[in-house]
Amino acid sequence: MDILKIQHISKRFSDTVALDDVSMSVGEHKILGLLGPNGAGKTTLIRIINQITAPDEGEIFFRGEKLSRKHIALIGYLPEERGLYRKMKVGEQAVYLAQLKGVPKKEAERRLKYWFEKFEISSWWNRHVEELSKGMQQKLQFIVTVIHEPPFFIFDEPFSGFDPINANLLKQEILHLKEKGATIIFSTHNMSSVEELCDDIVLINRSQKILEGNIHEIKNRFRKHLFEVEYNTEENKDLSDIQTDLFQVMQTEPVFNHWKSCLQLQPQASANHLLEALLPHVQIISFREMLPDMNEIFISQVNRMGKGGDDA
Repeated sequence: MDILKIQHISKRFSDTVALDDVSMSVGEHKILGLLGPNGAGKTTLIRIINQITAPDEGEIFFRGEKLSRKHIALIGYLPEERGLYRKMKVGEQAVYLAQLKGVPKKEAERRLKYWFEKFEISSWWNRHVEELSKGMQQKLQFIVTVIHEPPFFIFDEPFSGFDPINANLLKQEILHLKEKGATIIFSTHNMSSVEELCDDIVLINRSQKILEGNIHEIKNRFRKHLFEVEYNTEENKDLSDIQTDLFQVMQTEPVFNHWKSCLQLQPQASANHLLEALLPHVQIISFREMLPDMNEIFISQVNRMGKGGDDA
């Protein structure tokens, strides 16, 4: 079931086309990676979902209803550009923002106490926001984004400026939100985080959607039939000496006391065919298909569109 359906959304700013007939859906209880280079249209789409701006054409449906003002309370939005009142005290501001989102003061204080302890910032409750480091401010911003416990979140570059330890802490909290039933749009340029967190992705470039789907299905779609094989051979035989047209040896290198080769399999052949060809000649230690990572796919598809290729 889809929690969000975006149908034929277009948006222009003067002579600039920000979004051009974009349609996509977000499955309930999923994490969707919204990807694209700078200026692709991601932020415009996020602002339309949050009703900060309106589309020129198209419609958005939230749980089957046309998106309206009443749905704002059901969305937690963490923008890339953070927005805190620097002169206010941390605790005072957090309670104020929670109340704006409909959380009663006593309940807000209870929830905030839990989050402040979890993020180890309790000692900052009575300090001013301007005294916090950038990382501390980002923790506070995340807390006030999730404090009203909505079913749907949009996180725009949530790890920007975080050190690896705090970035990992935030990743675990995002996964925990999903485990509790939330649906999440996650916009980032960090493709390793996409692979760690996302179920599905949508790739936008030059205002158009060029790729959409389950992340594992997409990686399989762009597979290059490359296999990495680690092996021992008594005869010190190079795999290129094997008489077969099933594969081509792309690279071979020593690894400690054995060998590792990258092989490109012919599209009509299977992994089983490759193993059958290798086993009479070498002792296999490990064998795996080298699927492309999301960084490779991102770059190839953006560049392909730039060169006038199909949109995939």
